[in-house]
Amino acid sequence: MAWPDISIFANTSDFWLTRFVFLRFLGFVYFVAFISLVRQVMPLLGERGLTPVRQYLDGIKYNFRNPTVAMWKLPTLFWLNSSDKALRALAWLGLGLSFVVMIGYANVIILLALWLIYLSFVHVGQIWYGYGWETELLETGLIAVFMVPLISMSPFPQFATPVAAIWLLLWLAFRVHFGAGLIKMRSDPCWKNLTCLNYHFETQPLPNPLSRYFHFAPKILLKIGVLWTHFAQLVVPVFLFIPGIPRIIAGITLLVFQVILILSGNLSFINLVSIVAIFAAFNDDFLAAFLPSFIVDRASAAASSVTPDPHYAAWAFFAVAAVLSIPVIRNFFSRRQLMNASFNQFHLMNAYGAFGTVGRKRFELIVKGSHSTEPSAEWKEYEFIAKPGDPMRKLPIIAPYQPRIDWQIWFAAMQTPSDNPWILNFIWKLLHNDKGALSLISRNPFPDKPPKYVSIDIYEYKFAKPGSKKIWERRLMGAWLKPLSADSLDGFIRESGWDYGHDAEKRESK
Repeated sequence: MAWPDISIFANTSDFWLTRFVFLRFLGFVYFVAFISLVRQVMPLLGERGLTPVRQYLDGIKYNFRNPTVAMWKLPTLFWLNSSDKALRALAWLGLGLSFVVMIGYANVIILLALWLIYLSFVHVGQIWYGYGWETELLETGLIAVFMVPLISMSPFPQFATPVAAIWLLLWLAFRVHFGAGLIKMRSDPCWKNLTCLNYHFETQPLPNPLSRYFHFAPKILLKIGVLWTHFAQLVVPVFLFIPGIPRIIAGITLLVFQVILILSGNLSFINLVSIVAIFAAFNDDFLAAFLPSFIVDRASAAASSVTPDPHYAAWAFFAVAAVLSIPVIRNFFSRRQLMNASFNQFHLMNAYGAFGTVGRKRFELIVKGSHSTEPSAEWKEYEFIAKPGDPMRKLPIIAPYQPRIDWQIWFAAMQTPSDNPWILNFIWKLLHNDKGALSLISRNPFPDKPPKYVSIDIYEYKFAKPGSKKIWERRLMGAWLKPLSADSLDGFIRESGWDYGHDAEKRESK
C-alpha cells in the first residue's frame, strides 16, 4: 500500500470517507457501552439493584420539590417509567440501534435516539456512570447527529458532511488531550519530575497482562514516556486547528498515543471514544490510501452528485457550542481546573482530563465470607471479574468492556466504608447469595449455601517481577470492614430502602 502524496493534504473540504469511518467507530463504542448496560443494568440500577433508579429519582424529586424542575435539571426518559422492564427495554434498544450504526446505517432519528437513551442512563447511573468517557461519548454522539441526513440511512447519502461538525470534533479532540495535559501539570509533581509512570501502571484501576511489563521497563524509558505524554497532550493538539499536513500529523500522533494507552491497561472505552473524535483530523484524500477501492469509489460517486447545502442546522449548533465553550476555556486558565466536568445538563462542551494525580501505592479490598467468626474459621475470598485478587491469577484483557463494580471498589480502597454505603447493600446481597449481585463477580466461593458473615480486608499490592509465578505480592494492612451478618445489616438495609428485593425473594419462596 503506497503512502499518499502529501501534496493532497492541503485539501480539507471533503469528508465523505471521514464520516464513513467516524460513524462506524462511533457505533462500535456505543455498542460496547450498551453491552455493559445490558449485562449490568439490573444488578446495579434495577429495582433490586445496588443503587435502584426508582429510589434515586424519588430523592431527586424530593430535593427539587417541583417535578418539572427536577425533570429539566436531570433530563432522562426514566422519569416516565423506571421499572425493570423499562431499563431492560431501553438498554436492548440502544444495543440494537448502535449495531445498526456500526454496520453503516445512520440518520438523525437513529443517532438522536441513541444519544437520548444513553443520556437517560448516564443521568440515573449515579456512581457507576460518573466517568469522563460517558460524557465524551454523549458529546461525540450529539455532534454526530448533525453529520447525517434526517431520513436517509445510506452509508453514502446525498448529504455532504458539514464542516461545522468536523470543527466541533476537532475542538473535542483538543479539549480531551489538552485538558488532560494541563491537569497533570497542575495536580501532581510527579508529572513535572517525570516519575509518574514509575507508579501509574501498577496503581491504575484495572491492569492488563502488559501492565506489569510497562511497570518494570527501564526508568529512562518511563521518563521518556512522561515526556511523550506531555508532548502528545500539550503540544500536538494545537496542530489540529492547522489544516493540511500539520493536522494529519497531529491526528496520527494522537492516534498512536491512544493505542499505546490501550495496550497499557484496561481503561474501559475511554481511549476508543477519544479515537473517534481524532478521525476528524483525516480528510478523504488521506483515508483513500487506506480504505478499499470500492468504498472510495462510492464516496466519490456520492460527492460528485450531491447538491449544495448550507447546513444551517449544523452551523446553528456550532454557534450554540461556541457559547457553551466559554466556561470550558475559562477552566483551562483556572488554577482550580476541573477534570471531567459538565457545565450543562446535556453534557455538551465538557471539561476533560485523566490521571491528574497518580497513586504511589496500590490498595485492594478483598471481600471474604465465612460461616463462623471463630479464630479457627475458614474465610473464603470472592473473586471479581477483572480487579486484582488472588496473587496467582493472571491479569485479564477486559477493555473496552467495563466491569463497573470493579472500578468502584478501586476507588473505595482509597476511601472509607461510610463513603461507599452501596457496599453494605452488596454485602447484604452476598449474605443471601443474590443472583444479581453474584452476576457482577467471577467466582462465588459459597455456591451451595451463603456465608453467615462477610468482611473486607485491605491489602497493599505490588507487581511481582516478570518471570515470577505470582502476578502480585501482597501485604495485609488490616480490616477495612469488620465481619457483618444479615441480622446486623438488616436494620440499615431497611432504613436505606433496599430491603424490598430480599422481601420479594422471601415472598416468592413462600
